[in-house]
Amino acid sequence: MAKITVTVNGTEQVMDIEPSLLLVELLREKLRLTGTHVGCDTSQCGACTVLIDGSAVKSCTVLAVQADGAEITTVEGLAKDGELHPIQRAFSAEHALQCGFCTPGLMITAIDLLERKGAPTDADIRHAIKGNLCRCTGYHNIVSAIRSAATEMRGATTPMKVGAEVKR
Repeated sequence: MAKITVTVNGTEQVMDIEPSLLLVELLREKLRLTGTHVGCDTSQCGACTVLIDGSAVKSCTVLAVQADGAEITTVEGLAKDGELHPIQRAFSAEHALQCGFCTPGLMITAIDLLERKGAPTDADIRHAIKGNLCRCTGYHNIVSAIRSAATEMRGATTPMKVGAEVKR
């Protein structure tokens, strides 16, 4: 067993784990944060993407012991004080999700991009999400959502409350 300390979505977690435990397994099975999905186990799909110390990482490729001391953000940690993150609002408003399986990984990847580049081009967005597979949407609305979130994050639009309905 190995003792690790990680801060997940703002909460410090200290636990004993098997050294072979993957970070995605720690999040899903130990912490019950099931928004981080397991799609392929080979790092090809991006459904397991989380932020580790602010950088998007596919959690199926990281041993949990490697994250010792890190700050991890999952999709569950995006909304703050009952208000959706701009990327969450944009994905809803732009109809950028269908089945939702890839959505958490795409949102996390987009946040990493938008923190590094506040006004990305469509080419920048497409390049950033190339490691995230979506089998439903065709990506057009995903790119639009990320562009919309970038605009909101640079400017000011009224935040949508968690649970509020988007008008179509």
